[in-house]
Amino acid sequence: MQYNIGMSEAYLQKLKEEEARYEAKCRRCGACCGAYDGDPCVHLKKDEAGKYYCPVYDHRIGMQKTVSGKNFACVPIRDLRPNLPFKGCAYFEG
Repeated sequence: MQYNIGMSEAYLQKLKEEEARYEAKCRRCGACCGAYDGDPCVHLKKDEAGKYYCPVYDHRIGMQKTVSGKNFACVPIRDLRPNLPFKGCAYFEG
């Protein structure tokens, strides 16, 4: 059986582009990482412009800890919808 490798590459490229568009919606408010609940993820940082970021973002999925030491499972934002903790989040728009 022969597969069309070009089609597979095109599909993977499309997935990457869709993920990039989805990620671009983030306003870096930090709400989904606990910035406003008093016990954020230990990795949550704030830059000079007041925007939040995660220095381990590419490797964040899985078990993490909050500042107080509580364990939690970090999941992709798409898995949190529609139960996001912050109603003003850009991801509510879809």
